[in-house]
Amino acid sequence: MKRIAVIDLGTNTFHLLITAINQSIIPGNIYKETIVVKLGEDGINKGIIQPAAFLRGIKALEKFSELIKQHQVTQVKAMATAAIRNALNGEEFTLEVKIRTGIEIEIIDGNREADLIYKGVREAVKMNNKYHLMMDIGGGSVEFIICDHSQIFWKKSYPLGAAKLMERFHHSDPISIKDINQIVNQLKETLPELLVECSKYRLIKLIGSAGAFETFEELIRRRFEFEAKNKNVSAREIKLNHFQEIASVLLKSTHEERSKMPGLIALRVDMIVVATLLTQHIINELKIGKLIISDYSLKEGILFDLIGEILTKPVLTVPGKGDE
Repeated sequence: MKRIAVIDLGTNTFHLLITAINQSIIPGNIYKETIVVKLGEDGINKGIIQPAAFLRGIKALEKFSELIKQHQVTQVKAMATAAIRNALNGEEFTLEVKIRTGIEIEIIDGNREADLIYKGVREAVKMNNKYHLMMDIGGGSVEFIICDHSQIFWKKSYPLGAAKLMERFHHSDPISIKDINQIVNQLKETLPELLVECSKYRLIKLIGSAGAFETFEELIRRRFEFEAKNKNVSAREIKLNHFQEIASVLLKSTHEERSKMPGLIALRVDMIVVATLLTQHIINELKIGKLIISDYSLKEGILFDLIGEILTKPVLTVPGKGDE
């Protein structure tokens, strides 16, 4: 039984997933941990990881390192996204992590990030041969992928993450019409290529990848008194009229009101507002008919990509030694 760990170093949160792989290469989750680091705090639009955020990130990875040792992991794959790849001191951060923990971090670009999101989400959502649009809202970037179950037809990462938009445009409480218009105008200026590419395909559904979309689902569940989600199901549909109602509530709410909403975690109390505007814009502009929430995202994509490497890697035998 081989134990592997994948680490997703996002702008807002670091995720650790430890998995056991048996001889049939069937993964079974052993342990998950998420730590809020807010790596982009006060620096995401300046292209720097500020000292306090830098230290939070290091401390999080030191904890992950201890957990990896405790679970006797034999292989680690760690990948960093927008906050680190766009920071002037991003490589300094990865070097410090290497020195303190031994964990080697691969900084990936937006295209690679989109590929891995696709690999994760397609394991959760049954797409068959129909066209879908995947959307992953991170703190530093948002990825869009037009795809079916077997291939990607178009993909792009945009610097429109929730933390970036919030820091730049969300300056009122509740968010003002002026702030909303500035965000929407920014989206219209930045996303024309997405709209053109989407017009080439008959898109069936929008698939939201974890993060903010799970928050939308939880708020809807509590507002409409639905049963808790089935933990054995990795993707579920959200009714668009329910999303639009929750969106209306969020956009009219103050920080204090949102902080008291059951199901809205502290990290997303403010960022959920810009995530709502971004999601609403895509749904309205593309006339989306269905919204699907996927529990799987980048970290699962890293896992399945790593399993693919294990499957294709030649097996070397050493005379006189058995399998370790």
